[in-house]
Amino acid sequence: MNTDPVQHVEVSLCRVPLPQAVSDAKVSTGRQKPLTHVDLLLAEIETRHGEKGFGFSYSLRAGGHAMLAHAKDIAGELIGEDPDDIGRLWEKMAWLGASVARTGVTAQAIAAFDVALWDLKAKRAGKSIGKLLGAHRNDVPCYNTSGGYLSSSLDEVLSNVDRSLALGLGGIKLKVGQPDLKLDIARVRAVREHVGEDVPMMVDANQQWDFTTALRAGRQLDELGLVWLEEPLSAYDYAGHAMLSERLDTPIASGEMLSSLAECAELVRHRSVTFMQADAPRIGGITPFLKIATISDLARLKLAPHFVMEIHIHLACAYPHEAWVEHIEWLEPAFNERLQIRNGRMMLPDRPGLGFTLSDEALTWREGLHRIST
Repeated sequence: MNTDPVQHVEVSLCRVPLPQAVSDAKVSTGRQKPLTHVDLLLAEIETRHGEKGFGFSYSLRAGGHAMLAHAKDIAGELIGEDPDDIGRLWEKMAWLGASVARTGVTAQAIAAFDVALWDLKAKRAGKSIGKLLGAHRNDVPCYNTSGGYLSSSLDEVLSNVDRSLALGLGGIKLKVGQPDLKLDIARVRAVREHVGEDVPMMVDANQQWDFTTALRAGRQLDELGLVWLEEPLSAYDYAGHAMLSERLDTPIASGEMLSSLAECAELVRHRSVTFMQADAPRIGGITPFLKIATISDLARLKLAPHFVMEIHIHLACAYPHEAWVEHIEWLEPAFNERLQIRNGRMMLPDRPGLGFTLSDEALTWREGLHRIST
C-alpha cells in the first residue's frame, strides 16, 4: 500500500513574453503571425508527506487555454494515486480524453503532469532526471536558434551569431523557406562565410517547401557542410523526407511538429530522418519520449529534440547516440535557474529533479489557477 499518495494537484497558465516578436517562413508565406509569447501550462503535484513535483508543457500562438481546460478536467484523477506509477498514470490520463484523441492538446496537457511526476521521482532519488534515466554523458553539444529568425536582417543575424559563439554555444541554426529560394541560399552562404567551415550550422525550412524546391535547395546547401536540413517538407510527409534523405548528402531532421509516439514511429519506419526531433511536451511528456528514444536507438538515429532545453537536456544526456540540444532562451525569465554552457556544450544540471523553479516574475504572469486536494 502506498503511504505517500498524491494529495494536492495544481495547474495554471503562464504567458511568457518574448523580448521581441520573431518570424519564420510560416509568417513569410502568410500562414502564421509573428510569435510574441509562449504559453506555459504549469503543473505541481504534492504528496501527503509534502514532497513536490513540478512540470510544464507549452503552446505557441494558440492553444494555451485549451491545454489548461483539459488539464483541469483530468487533474483530479491523480489524487490518491501513487506518484511512482508514472506509466500507469500516463495511460489513465490518456484514456480519460481518448474520445477527443490521444494526441495534440490532450497529450500536451498530460505532458505537464508527466514531467511533474518524473521531477518528483528524481527528487526522491536525490538525482537529476537525466541521472535517474541513466545518463550516457554529462553534457551535449548545443546550438542557437533564436538569433537566426527571418525577422532579423542579415546584419542582425551575423551579430547574433557572433554573440552566440562568444557565449560558448556550439552551433548556429538559420531559418529559411522564404518565397524566393535565392534569398535563402544567399543568406546561408553569407553566414557560412562569416563563421568559417568549422562552426556547425543547421537550416530550418519550417515545412514550407514542396519536394522539387526542397531537392533544389538541398543540392545547393550540400556544398555548405551543414549538420542537417530541418523540416524541408510537411511534417507528415514521411515518404517525401525519406526520398530527400536518399538523394541529398545533408542529413534530414524532423519530428518537432508530431504529437504522438505513433507519428514519430512513422519517421523511423520510413527511414525519413537522420536526426529525430521529437518534442517531449508535444508528444505527452517524458514517458512517451523514452519510447521514441528506444525505437530511434534501434534505428541508430541521432537525436535533436525541439525547444524546451530545460527538459531536453536530461533526455539528450540519457540517449545512447549523438544528441544535440536546441538553445532558445525564451523561457529563462520564467525560471530562477540557468543552464550552463562550456566549449559548445550544455551541461546536465546537478540539481535534483528537473532542476528548475518558477521565478517571482513568472508567478505574476500566472492565470487560471486551479487546485484540487483530498
